[in-house]
Amino acid sequence: MFVPHPLAVLALSLQLPEGPVLDLASGASGSALLAAGAGRRVIAVDISEVALGLLGEEARRRGLGDLLTLVHADLGTWRPPPGGSSVVLCTGYWDRAVFAAAAGAVMAGGVLGCEAFTAEAAGIRPGLRAGWCLDPGEPASLLPAGFSVLAFRDLPDDQHGAKRRLLARRQAGAEGER
Repeated sequence: MFVPHPLAVLALSLQLPEGPVLDLASGASGSALLAAGAGRRVIAVDISEVALGLLGEEARRRGLGDLLTLVHADLGTWRPPPGGSSVVLCTGYWDRAVFAAAAGAVMAGGVLGCEAFTAEAAGIRPGLRAGWCLDPGEPASLLPAGFSVLAFRDLPDDQHGAKRRLLARRQAGAEGER
């Protein structure tokens, strides 16, 4: 618990515009704590009140509570404001509509990080619905115009199913720039 995701570590090592970090399906996120520890405002969104409570307690324990906004919401219906975040992370949840909204939330010069199970993972995880898995080429093939891929790779099957990871930057002057 509270271990930052490698995409968060990579994203926060880049030159980024001023603006908050949005952590979608955050859970008890080490990524949110890493960003807050770097002095960034963080918006952590999750459907689990328990996970958000744990995250809030840990942030307060570390003296980061003022930098963290906890949003109890279902990503099936909640949407972030367009173009308002320097970093958007979604590493524990996959939905094409949520991905589109996440991409739209990235400000010019900001980055989007995503990791999800591939379709092959459904063979290992029978309860994993096809809609929760990436098709070949996704999520890179779903990026709107104005994004450039910084990192895109398949991760080997870790006994829980293969995953794919993406980090992409919204270019300055891209559609939706604020």
